[in-house]
Amino acid sequence: MGSIRRTLLAYLLVGLCGVVMLATWLTYRETQREVGDLFDLQLKQLAYSTRIDDLIRGRSPSLQPPGYRPQSEVAEIVTQIWDRDGVLVYWTRPGAELPVPAQEGYSNVLRDGREWRVYTHVQGAHVLQVAHALDERRAIATQTALRTLLPLVALIPILGVLIWHSVGLGLKPLNAMSRAVEKRRPDAMAPLVVANMPSELKPLGQSLNALLARLDEALAAQRRFTADAAHELRSPLAALKLQAEVAKRTPQGPERDEAFGALTAGIDRASHLVDQLLTMARLEPGAPARDAQPVDLAAIVRDAIVARAALAEDKGIDLGLARAAEVTLPADAASLATLVGNLLDNALRYTPAGGRVDVAVDRRAGEISLSIVDTGPGIPATERERVFERFYRVTDTTGLARATGDAKGSGLGLSIVRRIAEAHRATVELADGPDGRGLAVRVRFPL
Repeated sequence: MGSIRRTLLAYLLVGLCGVVMLATWLTYRETQREVGDLFDLQLKQLAYSTRIDDLIRGRSPSLQPPGYRPQSEVAEIVTQIWDRDGVLVYWTRPGAELPVPAQEGYSNVLRDGREWRVYTHVQGAHVLQVAHALDERRAIATQTALRTLLPLVALIPILGVLIWHSVGLGLKPLNAMSRAVEKRRPDAMAPLVVANMPSELKPLGQSLNALLARLDEALAAQRRFTADAAHELRSPLAALKLQAEVAKRTPQGPERDEAFGALTAGIDRASHLVDQLLTMARLEPGAPARDAQPVDLAAIVRDAIVARAALAEDKGIDLGLARAAEVTLPADAASLATLVGNLLDNALRYTPAGGRVDVAVDRRAGEISLSIVDTGPGIPATERERVFERFYRVTDTTGLARATGDAKGSGLGLSIVRRIAEAHRATVELADGPDGRGLAVRVRFPL
């Protein structure tokens, strides 16, 4: 887009030229009417002030009004006198040959391509015609309009300079705001002072302040996330180093195989933590949103259960789908799969052998709900809000350390679940399981 000042100048000058042209046209029409009225009155006065008998006898040589100076031959007033037999007995312009008058008063006559304004007056046995060419009237109106237009046209460049200067003065506050934002450091998120801004700029200043507040919040979240991630990665990396040294010093045999197995398990935990961190980063506020598509929630739940069936069987846990209403909702399928997977992994991790994990998809009035109920140690009611914080872990009354939400205890699982739910305008609720045992997680999606 070009300069605002040039755009305003162009529009204002175009509008001004349009106003000037309209004013000129209106002046032309009004002048034409006034000139016509003036000449009509003049024709009538001449007709009534002329003595036909004296004019015929040659005592009055001309009907031109005192002080009248024709601009050309066509500007003169034409006079003709007819007798009662229709014989032309007097004329001031040979060849004009206006037609025989039909009635007394004003009339327009077309003769040889020219239009005349004629006033007819009856005096005794004669009829007097006084005529004036209409093209002269139009010429006078045009000249008057041009005399009005020319000063305005001459003033347009001066007005352009004034407009250019005035627009520059009007844009000074915007330029000052631009310079103030340009001089800021990348980490300067203090709001702009909008109290002294013009009323037209206040909405922009308030919008910029809201944007700065969101950026400050996002940067603070990123700083916290980076600090937390560095802290959480320090321990597994140190453990990996220790396990590698142990495996290096262990001689060949079962002990060495066990040491490498522990090293592999540590690598798996670290890899899982990195994956969870990347998932969390993608779900941070301000991250690009994915397009929502119609998703079959029951199908996603079935796939997640099938993928974990072998793990549940190894641990002796009864994992199954209790109810599955066939529903679709607008969502990101990958994000929903992550949500369901984290909840199932959490339930399988903390449900003891011989326990149960029941999954249900229900459709009620105005919502779709996903329920996962396990028979594990559960989460104390006083800790159920904090478990959604990143890297938070809780130890329940039974002494079992229950990480807040994923299979390898990174402390990110339930935080990821809540972020995905919020992105889909859903809510996550934690409650006691059946008979007060275990944990019941319910995710409610609005229809």
